[in-house]
Amino acid sequence: MVSTAPYGAWQSPIHAELAASHGGRPDFVATVGDEVWWVAPRPVEAGRFTLVRRRADGTEASVLAAPWNVRNRLFEYGGCPWAATAREAGGPLVVFTHFTDQRLYAYEPDAPGAVPRPLTPLSPVGGGLRWADPLPRPELGEVWCVLEEFTGEGPGDVRRTIVAVPLDGSAAADRRAVRELSDDRHRFVTGPRLSPDGRQVAWIAWDHPRMPWEGTELKVAQVTEDGRFARARTVMGGPEESVAQVEWAPDGSLIAASDRTGWWNLHRVDPVTGRAVNLCPREEEFAGPLWVPGLRWFAPLPGGPIAVVHGRGAAVLGVLDPETGEVVDAAGPWTEWAATLTVSGTRAIGVAASPRSAYEVVELDVRSGRARVIGAPHTDRVDPAYYPEPQIRVFTGPDGREIHAHLYPPHSPDHTGPSDELPPYVVWAHGGPTVRMPLVLDLEIAYFTSRGIGVAEVNYGGSTGYGRAYRERLRERWGTVDVEDCAAVAEALAEEGTADRARLAIRGGSAGGWTAASSLVATGLYACGTILYPVLDLLTWAKGGTHDFESRYLDSLVGPLDEVPDRYRDRSPLYRADRVSAAFLLLQGLADPICPPEQSERFLEAVAGRGVPHAYLTFEGEGHGFRRAETRVRVLHAELSLYAQTFGFTAPGTPVLELVK
Repeated sequence: MVSTAPYGAWQSPIHAELAASHGGRPDFVATVGDEVWWVAPRPVEAGRFTLVRRRADGTEASVLAAPWNVRNRLFEYGGCPWAATAREAGGPLVVFTHFTDQRLYAYEPDAPGAVPRPLTPLSPVGGGLRWADPLPRPELGEVWCVLEEFTGEGPGDVRRTIVAVPLDGSAAADRRAVRELSDDRHRFVTGPRLSPDGRQVAWIAWDHPRMPWEGTELKVAQVTEDGRFARARTVMGGPEESVAQVEWAPDGSLIAASDRTGWWNLHRVDPVTGRAVNLCPREEEFAGPLWVPGLRWFAPLPGGPIAVVHGRGAAVLGVLDPETGEVVDAAGPWTEWAATLTVSGTRAIGVAASPRSAYEVVELDVRSGRARVIGAPHTDRVDPAYYPEPQIRVFTGPDGREIHAHLYPPHSPDHTGPSDELPPYVVWAHGGPTVRMPLVLDLEIAYFTSRGIGVAEVNYGGSTGYGRAYRERLRERWGTVDVEDCAAVAEALAEEGTADRARLAIRGGSAGGWTAASSLVATGLYACGTILYPVLDLLTWAKGGTHDFESRYLDSLVGPLDEVPDRYRDRSPLYRADRVSAAFLLLQGLADPICPPEQSERFLEAVAGRGVPHAYLTFEGEGHGFRRAETRVRVLHAELSLYAQTFGFTAPGTPVLELVK
């Protein structure tokens, strides 16, 4: 029986606790001997991340019990936090970073009574010592990795270099025992990639004010017999070319993803001359933005083929023949593959999802073309009839520009809306802003759509997946293009009769929080907004108010501060708070080093007494992005209550959010 009920007031079995328990996805997949291992989120365990192994017999087991948290704070967003090497005797040797103290640990999970032992020391200086993207070198008694070392108390008092950490624990109390391999002439580096013969090493480096999707350098050095780097040189990349990933093929050739054509394509690079050959010239992406070291969009297979995650918009798994340039995609229901890929023999293993399934670990047998789920399998904990039925849409924005979006109309097998009523819609602006919304099952979206609230995810200008020109639409126009594109989608939905023009909202976190807040001060289009851990003040951000990685991001997003200082004030929601007239919910982690609480608090002071209904919720122990299930439950309840009060419907069983003026 399908009953008619007001949009937003539909009963749904997708409760907040269910939606919150499905946060995160498997990540940083790798093989250890015959086993497949990955990092897995545990939102109901205080948001920690554990390491999971899939044994050869198909069983899964957690490698590290609570409270071990396999995560690090390199660049504040983290980098690959683990690596392991298989050994003939004694089982695998694992190295990993523990989030609580940021130290690097060694662990032998198959050894009786073994416990993780620290390999690196603590430092009382600034943000301490951080380690990521490890490469075990047991034959040398070392593990190579990236070191981020704070030299003072400020967020910019930091240096980064590639180092060798002794596996015997001799550096656990002595920083001097850590051997530096690369110089620190570059502000940022990724972890090393060793050639098959062990004689050469490659990595990626870049400097302020560039972000890694704007311009990076591919570095190559010789490895001496005692394991040192010699004669380092740049063989690819530069200020206007982004090299996103580099790997050595089994035959010793060097493969790199570069956007020199306007798209991240794969190139075979001569490590001596830098001569590069495009292996598959296409107007599609074979890589993406390098937000954290350790992301992998491609992996060379034995014999020459390359497993690739590629596409225009959606990213799928395929196998590239570098001799012909042909790509054969894997069959199966998965429509989106994450930037984590590994190979073993004729197997390619990654993490994939679809609009009907959450992310799971999938293995492709390259010889047979057969793909199957081998880990973290999706299970329907609720009838999939309640899942949304998304649409891929392209809208037209100012100047006739294309705007890519995903539309999730209200959907329930039990309810329909009144014939004389249009549904409310919430425009979701993604963070980054140099990322993209994937079209995958998200129970937080289903939480709203199954109650009669539509969601429109907007991949506004500046998003990745559509080429460099689309990314650079946002250059010096952050706070303008993103706001305009989101508004164009909302206006179009109202104009075509899909959404109720009087019941539009906007929602976003981090850079999406900036877009949401900027939209509330720049347009009168939205009835309310949800703003999560946002950027609100560009002047504070540009003057040391954020972490080092993004401290010069605004040079490209807004323009150099010394050239356009007025633009920083004019675009900041903080200095236009008197224009806010729509109700809003502001959500902030109190341990956020990227968008600190101080910006949110100043914004609230500027809004106070203006008669605008609003609520401010803070969360102890949460940083940039909410990871704890209990936090996310409270966020969903508060957000739904905001919409109920603003749009005029009743949300049964939802705690009422107190709005003040």
